[in-house]
Amino acid sequence: MLKRIVNYFDKLEDKVRHRLSRQPILYAFIGGTGVIIFWRGVWHLNDFVVAEILKKSSNVSAIGVDSLPWWDGASSVIAGGAMLLITGILVPSFIGNEVIISGIRKEKKIAEKTEEEVETELEKIKSVEKEMKTVIEKLSGIEEKIV
Repeated sequence: MLKRIVNYFDKLEDKVRHRLSRQPILYAFIGGTGVIIFWRGVWHLNDFVVAEILKKSSNVSAIGVDSLPWWDGASSVIAGGAMLLITGILVPSFIGNEVIISGIRKEKKIAEKTEEEVETELEKIKSVEKEMKTVIEKLSGIEEKIV
C-alpha cells in the first residue's frame, strides 16, 4: 500500500518536473514560492513554541503570534513542503546535488580528507586540465586545416 502511494507521487513529480522544465521562469517562481512558504511555516511554528514557553514561564507575551491559530505555521510547512516535493526541488534546495552525488560515490567530505588526498585530487584535476588544453589545441589545428 505504502509502495503504491510513493510510486504514485514519484510519477506525479516526474510529470510536473517535465512540464515545468519547459517553462523555467514559472518553475523558478513556483519553487521560490514553495521555499518561502515552507520557511514561513518553520518561522511561525518556532514563534508559536516560544510564545507557549514564555506564557508558561512568565507573564511576558512573545512576538505577537497570539492572534494566529496554532495550525498556521504547520499548514505553511505542509503546503510549502508539498510544493517542493511535487516540483522535485525539496532535496536539491536544502542539501544540494553535490552532497547527494558525493554520498552516492561514498566520498569523504573535504573536512574529513587528509591533506594528501586533497593534493592527489588537485593533481588529477590539473592533469585533466592539461589534457583538455591538448585536445583544444589539436581541434584548433584541425579547424584551421579545414577552413
